[in-house]
Amino acid sequence: MSTVTVTLPDGSTLEMDAGSTVEDVAYEIGPGLGEDTVAGVVDGELVDKHTPIETDVTLEIVTPSSDEYLDVLRHSAAHVFAQALQREFPEATLTIGPWTDDGFYYDVTDVDLDEDDLETIEVEAQQIIEEDYDIERVLLDREEAFERYEENPFKQDILETEAAGEDPVSFYEQEEFYDLCQGPHVESTGEIGGFALLEISAAFWRGEEENDTLTRVYGTAFPTQDDLDEFLENRRKAQERDHRKIGQEMDLFSIDDTTGPGLPLYEPNGKKILNELSEYAAELNREAGYDEVETPHVFRTELWKKSGHYENYVDDMFLLDVNDEEYGLKPMNCPGHATIFEQKNWSYRDLPVRYFEDGKVYRKEQRGELSGLSRTWAFTIDDGHLFVRPDQIEAEVLATVDIILDTLETFNLDYTVQFATRPEKSVGSDEIWEKAESQLESVLDEQDIDYVVEDGDGAFYGPKIDFAFEDALGRHWDGPTVQLDFNMPERFDLSYTGEDNEEHRPVMIHRALYGSYERFFMVLTEHYNGKFPPWLAPEQVRVLPVSDDNIPYCEELRDELSEFRVEIEDRSWTVGRKIQQAHDDRVPYMLIIGDDEEDAGTISVRDRKEREEKDIELDEFRDHLATEVEQQRTAVTFLAGR
Repeated sequence: MSTVTVTLPDGSTLEMDAGSTVEDVAYEIGPGLGEDTVAGVVDGELVDKHTPIETDVTLEIVTPSSDEYLDVLRHSAAHVFAQALQREFPEATLTIGPWTDDGFYYDVTDVDLDEDDLETIEVEAQQIIEEDYDIERVLLDREEAFERYEENPFKQDILETEAAGEDPVSFYEQEEFYDLCQGPHVESTGEIGGFALLEISAAFWRGEEENDTLTRVYGTAFPTQDDLDEFLENRRKAQERDHRKIGQEMDLFSIDDTTGPGLPLYEPNGKKILNELSEYAAELNREAGYDEVETPHVFRTELWKKSGHYENYVDDMFLLDVNDEEYGLKPMNCPGHATIFEQKNWSYRDLPVRYFEDGKVYRKEQRGELSGLSRTWAFTIDDGHLFVRPDQIEAEVLATVDIILDTLETFNLDYTVQFATRPEKSVGSDEIWEKAESQLESVLDEQDIDYVVEDGDGAFYGPKIDFAFEDALGRHWDGPTVQLDFNMPERFDLSYTGEDNEEHRPVMIHRALYGSYERFFMVLTEHYNGKFPPWLAPEQVRVLPVSDDNIPYCEELRDELSEFRVEIEDRSWTVGRKIQQAHDDRVPYMLIIGDDEEDAGTISVRDRKEREEKDIELDEFRDHLATEVEQQRTAVTFLAGR
């Protein structure tokens, strides 16, 4: 019998008979590990513990203490939901039910569900969990599999696509319930300690809008009820901070289906914040030696074919027919910047060349994937592209990382860092990849940055450093990035004349400080809970006259504070109501002006932390606010410690 080599996470290897299962390997390592085995990760793919190993592989054994265990548990929870659904609504037709980062979802049809139905289904699901049914893998021949789904075209579709050629076909059964599935799953339904159904939305079969509309039910599951309770509390807090809710309350942005999905409309308050973010980034870029450029929103698709984006992004591009020529709204800014560089003859002395642009791009995401500002059709990237000599890579990456760290510090955002190395499919020589990876890693080590190496997760055109924002609730969002690119300079035949008078190929560095303005706006809105730092706040000061007689003096104060964003609350409300509204609007500072203040030529100051002090000189307040804005402080500090 032939053997296979199994490489374990610590680098050690085992020789096993071909056809041995993941569980067999676990028992070979030790009986305790064999008993605890839930699943395996074979060559990076999560699989059932009964999966046979036919070739040399890398293998990680999944036990209840593994990170992947939660995915397996949630996959089983999706089956528990489906079983409970069919008990309560036998007419329901099942389609797919995968696990997700936060739980699971299951797409169903032929049943009219609303939020009230979730409670009924959840009660039945809890009963299934308490019954602790065994979850067993069963193999059926293809003919029997098709017979089971004679009236379910969605499962038949899966049999003809993902499971094409599979014979026998893998099913999982628990009591009367069965589902076409590759697994993996936990041993029994009783392993699910905490289970909850969360919400309902619409979805399309296969994610294609021309396909059938389905009902998607989201849920989650955890090993213990305490874990679930913690998740639900964090979810409640996240819903309170939801940028869509805050955006509506503060008149920041709106998305109207009449103008098109995923196309945000920024209202005056939101645009003020965007302007501040843009000016902040522009100032950092100019100080770092970048030149600002601008590229059109649409190009002939010849450009996208030249850059390679057409073959990779055509399904997500908005294409236009103009005078029998095909054009495309740009999904990226980099080909435009490469074209600008291409227009001139460059010497080695001219490099590095640094361009930046707040470039609007367009990507046709599926409607079901659109969500507020986190995923849109139109978004703006604070793009930067550098064209450098190979010997300049390390210095330029170091300078870029410095700018990114300054940005994160300014906004008081925690972050995590990933260093992504060469993938299996890539362009460029071994020598330049090894040197580039070494240079990126050297920058991270020099900056004493903690990072995780993501082997093989780099772009096909070069390695990269990715920063993920961590917000006030501990959630992570894609953010700044630094990427090396050996591909586009080749495709565009970019060159510079070297010291040897020969033509040389530059390396292109892609970088973004925010990632995109839309997602960064979302992160800041939820991170600050709408209480933007004074320098970002759309309204920095609101003047509250006690009576209409005080309005002329309030107008004088506004003029004295003309360098700031100041409004007068002149509605005929009580002072208490005016203060409450200013708090609801998350205004950093309120100036409460009555006869006493007007007679004395002073102001009473109240901040959004509900601190208040009277008899303040206007000059003192103005000077302090100017300092807060200039130093880009994240908190209101005028009344702190007074």
